[in-house]
Amino acid sequence: MARPRIGVLALQGDVREHARALGGAEADAVAVRRPAELDAVDGLVLPGGESTTIIKLARMFELLDPLREHIAAGLPVYGACAGMILLADRIDDGGSPLHETIGGIDMAVRRNAFGRQIDSFEQDVAVDGLPGGPVHAVFIRAPWVESLGPRATALGRVSTGRAAGRIVAVRQHNLLATSFHPELTGEQRIHAYFCDMVRKA
Repeated sequence: MARPRIGVLALQGDVREHARALGGAEADAVAVRRPAELDAVDGLVLPGGESTTIIKLARMFELLDPLREHIAAGLPVYGACAGMILLADRIDDGGSPLHETIGGIDMAVRRNAFGRQIDSFEQDVAVDGLPGGPVHAVFIRAPWVESLGPRATALGRVSTGRAAGRIVAVRQHNLLATSFHPELTGEQRIHAYFCDMVRKA
């Protein structure tokens, strides 16, 4: 397909910024709030926000089960920050009760792993398979990957600081997740990579 139709889950988060990045990556971006809108897309972006709030809103809009069904059926999905949390099969918050996710990627993530809002930071991250050098990544109350199952592959890690070596980009078949926000820096290569995944699906 020349220009895939890619939805952005429009319940919370950086919907416009993701839509702009998708447009720059030669895709047609549409907002998704209803099951019928989800049925009409070739791929989906789960933006940042607050993961528990997004789950509640998805249930309210009767999207939670359809999202799980489409992911299980192979719909390409990219999750950024809270979107990474939503795509995780497991959440490891240091002993706190497990929070509900949409699931799909064989990984455990830790929410707010890098700290609070005041601890937000930027760093260049090398992402495997991405041409043009490292991505300038913005981390805002971001998760990191605690552990990966055998079906998932780490694509990028933090290189410096106290969290050096932590996984912050992951792929599993048609699912892609980053703990950072490429849409906030004008960086379009992550979205272009995802659009290529959609075209090949």
